[in-house]
Amino acid sequence: MSPSEFAENEKKVLRVTQADLPDSETPFAELAREAGISEQEVLELLHRLKEKGYIRRFGATLRHQQAGYGHNAMVAWFVHGDDNVQRVGKIMAARPEITHCYERDSCLDWPYNLYTMVHGRNREECMRVVKELVQETGVDQYEMLFSYEELKKTSMQYF
Repeated sequence: MSPSEFAENEKKVLRVTQADLPDSETPFAELAREAGISEQEVLELLHRLKEKGYIRRFGATLRHQQAGYGHNAMVAWFVHGDDNVQRVGKIMAARPEITHCYERDSCLDWPYNLYTMVHGRNREECMRVVKELVQETGVDQYEMLFSYEELKKTSMQYF
């Protein structure tokens, strides 16, 4: 579905739901007031969009640095074989210290094809997680790229 296929009231609902949900006992009622429609209409629209696969889920975003996880590293992994990438990716994605796990094409002198974002309380904790993943998956060709400063962290705005 392209953006032009959404009705104006659907765009209004999506505009207010793509931001943080209100800290309230009735967040969808507040969103409905903001969008100018009923709470029931908001819930029906969101349910319909979820059923069609346009919305996957609603979830909380933890600000990891404020929660005490001040270190993170993007780890680029070289995994042989397409089937193996899927197997290894599932193992890595299941770890609670990993928030992002992506397969990407390798390029020129950069052979890495699986990427994870590992979070820890300190640099050593991130390194420990990577060592455990090496043992668990057998993938031992990787590069760890530690973050030094967060320059931007926002959600995508569609409407």
